[in-house]
Parts: sequence; structure tokens; C-alpha cells
Amino acid sequence: MSDFQQEVKDRIDSYENDESLKSDAADFMRSSIAGRYSYNFSWLGRPIIQYPQDMVAMQELIWSIQPDLIIETGIAHGGSLIFSASMLELNAVCGGPGDALVLGVDIDIRPHNRQAIEAHPLFRRIGLIQGSSIADDVVAQVRARTAGKRRILVCLDSNHTHDHVLAELQAYAPLVSVGSYCVVFDTVVEDLPAELSSDRPWDPGNNPKTAVREYLKDHPEFEVDKAIERKLQITVAPDGYLRRCR
Repeated sequence: MSDFQQEVKDRIDSYENDESLKSDAADFMRSSIAGRYSYNFSWLGRPIIQYPQDMVAMQELIWSIQPDLIIETGIAHGGSLIFSASMLELNAVCGGPGDALVLGVDIDIRPHNRQAIEAHPLFRRIGLIQGSSIADDVVAQVRARTAGKRRILVCLDSNHTHDHVLAELQAYAPLVSVGSYCVVFDTVVEDLPAELSSDRPWDPGNNPKTAVREYLKDHPEFEVDKAIERKLQITVAPDGYLRRCR
């Protein structure tokens, strides 16, 4: 580890005891979610509906893992698919897997979104599956696409209820390669006031973080990478960056 890398690590570790920083970050998360902050951003022309901090974290993971397959549940406008495809393209230019793909799954790929995704220059690195991410036939299709893949990264960002996310974890987390991650988005719902989820079927007590906690009880092969959360401070995925350690 270089002197600079050690300096970064020490600074990130110090945030664990920086109560002022953590409080300010929590305040920003509450205010920004109420203000629909994540809807302000796009990636290469497509709305991405993510926080920039999580986008940077995903870039770092995709570079370090060098996946040849990324599986994403939840497509929306397709910005996250385009983001992942662009990272895979950069990896390939720099000597990474030349045939790496991102596979998106959504229960409803709206025609105008599908058209925009399929027309994008990076579509050659994208596959689409329409259907419930926890339906048996869809899970079977996804598993079939993992054949021959050595390094798999999974991102869960569809229906955020406890039962749905737990079923996704049971279906897709086993596909994650050792050393890679299953990233569960919107675990932050557990930490927010209930009124911020008033128009959704998920809320504190019923959300991705409660599903993660339930899944980890019986799956010691995964661990929460707290260093990512400490580094970001601003993230919709606290306790959601799950590293497969064995």
C-alpha cells in the first residue's frame, strides 16, 4: 500500500468516530430524499436515478472486480444499465474482459425506455429480460446467462419490500463470485422517517435493509463492507454493499 493509499484509508477509518460528519450526512440524506435529489442526474444521456456518491462507488467496484457479467434488477429509464455498460467498455479498453455484459431485469420495460436503451451506442453490452425478478422463469433465464462467466457482480434495485428483496437475495446472491459484491440499493429506507415512504409499499421495518439483515443470518459467506459506507457518507445503500468473502 502506497503512502497516499494509507493516508486515504486512515482518513476513512477516522470517519467512524466523526459524529458531526455522520450527523450532517444523515441530515442531508433526509432532506435530499424529500427533495427527490436522485432524480436530477443522467449518465450518457439516460436518467440514472442514483446519488453521485453511489455512482462513484460502483465505478470503483467495477474497476477492481473486472466483472464479465453484471446483473441488475430494476431498469427504469436505463441509466444504470448505460452506466455499467460504459464502465465495462472502459475496462475492456484497459485490458479487461472484452465480452463483458450487463443484464437488466424489470417487470415492466416501458416501450420508450426500451427504445432509448436499444438505440444507445453501448447497447451491444446490454441484455434485457422483462418479467418479475423473482419469477422462476426469469431467475432461470438469468442463471442461464451466467454460464461461462467467471466474475459476477449483482445489483438489486427493483421492488424494495422486505419479501421481494429477500427473494432476490436468495435467487441472485449465490451467483456472485468470491471477492465480488451484491449491492442492495435503498437500504436507507430503514433509517428515514416513515412519512418519506408514505406513497410506497415499503417503509421502516419493511425494506431492503431488513431483508439484508434476514439474509445475512444464514449466509456467512457475505459480509457488509462498512468501509464503503464510511467513505461515501452520502449513500442510499447503508449496509447494502455486501462482499462475498468465501
